[in-house]
Amino acid sequence: MIEGLVPARTVSVHTATRPIGDPASALFPEEAAAVAGAVRKRQEEFATVRFCARTALARLGHAPAPLLTNRRGAPQWPAGVVGSMTHCDGYRAAAVARASAALSVGIDAEPNAPLPHGVLGKIALPAERERLGRLSALRPAVHWARLLFSAKESVFKVWYPLTGRELDFTEAEVTIEPGDGTFSARLLVPGPVVDGRRLELFGGRWAAGDGLVVSAIVLPAPEPGGTSGR
Repeated sequence: MIEGLVPARTVSVHTATRPIGDPASALFPEEAAAVAGAVRKRQEEFATVRFCARTALARLGHAPAPLLTNRRGAPQWPAGVVGSMTHCDGYRAAAVARASAALSVGIDAEPNAPLPHGVLGKIALPAERERLGRLSALRPAVHWARLLFSAKESVFKVWYPLTGRELDFTEAEVTIEPGDGTFSARLLVPGPVVDGRRLELFGGRWAAGDGLVVSAIVLPAPEPGGTSGR
């Protein structure tokens, strides 16, 4: 699903719908050590999403290599590459792009199911909660609160590599368009400055189906002699 949300000429995406057989056999020693103390489910997620990432990276000409995380848990990509990973029950995906083509990439997949009790109040602004009611009346089969959560996860995954700073759920206001599968995220804190321009708005795409809601944001790199798009 996520592969349909990103520009194919810019971003390479690989997905998996089931865990690989033995997670330890698919990991580099450094990666295996990083999750040695985790439960098997976490090991499977960690290994399968890295299988996805290495498959996507191979399409960009990169040989298999360890993909470790920083202190925040964000994946550390090879030099000259930007990307994002996501996993939820029954779905894993990774998206990568050359840094010459994209500033940052953020993807997220979630089950198309209600958010756990108490989560919505922590992630949604009053205006967002008001819009959720209207969206639910239009398309009740989509769990819009979960999609809002997914979109905000994608926002953070785009934001963090550009800033190295945390972004609270309430520091970006997301507006989801139900008709054309797009959404926008307006930053409520100063955005990153890229090529002399402060980014204040991220645009993304979303989809729902196969028991999932998914979202993606790709920020294009500045064109030579120009500025990056929002």
